[in-house]
Amino acid sequence: MTKPDKMIVIVDDDEAVRDSLTSLLEVAGYATRAFETAASFLDNGREADAGCLLLDVRLPDANGIDLLEQLMGRNYTAPVIVITGHGDVPMAVKAMRIGAADFIEKPFETESLLQSIERALDGRDRAEHQHALALEARAALETLTPRETDVMQQLIIGRPNKIIAYELGLSPRTVEVHRARIMKKTSAGSLSRLVRMAISAGIDPEA
Repeated sequence: MTKPDKMIVIVDDDEAVRDSLTSLLEVAGYATRAFETAASFLDNGREADAGCLLLDVRLPDANGIDLLEQLMGRNYTAPVIVITGHGDVPMAVKAMRIGAADFIEKPFETESLLQSIERALDGRDRAEHQHALALEARAALETLTPRETDVMQQLIIGRPNKIIAYELGLSPRTVEVHRARIMKKTSAGSLSRLVRMAISAGIDPEA
């Protein structure tokens, strides 16, 4: 049964990804529309119809970040979830600073994707909800030790463990231990969730 007022629009140049997302979301009860390029979306997407937009950051005819900025300039009201590949975390962070609701990394798990969409849909125009998330994120991040905070700040700008080890004068194994503790203490579970928490708490990853 289709969920009312929950059209999910997909913009991704990978046909396999579009087909997979379409099938997955329709089984979950969402209506879908899929586009291969930024131009086809802008020409035919009927932006007002979207309950949520899934946007790949790398498109053949446009940078997904540029498209996001264009949409935000138009006061686009639907929440945008950015789809990223390996190594695109800095772009995802920039997208969230611009106004994206969330980001998910390929390959993504079904449950993580559906939860992200539900959060985005439930969070529309809910300042109280955002405030609660900010308080929760700050409380979780305050449980970190100073060294764990240092590692966390490196993680949320997309640096791999070896680079973090070099920057902080640690061994890669020590960084792995800190990373595991950070994920456990914050209950983040994933890098994308940790980035969301940091931004909600008012931490600017690019500062």
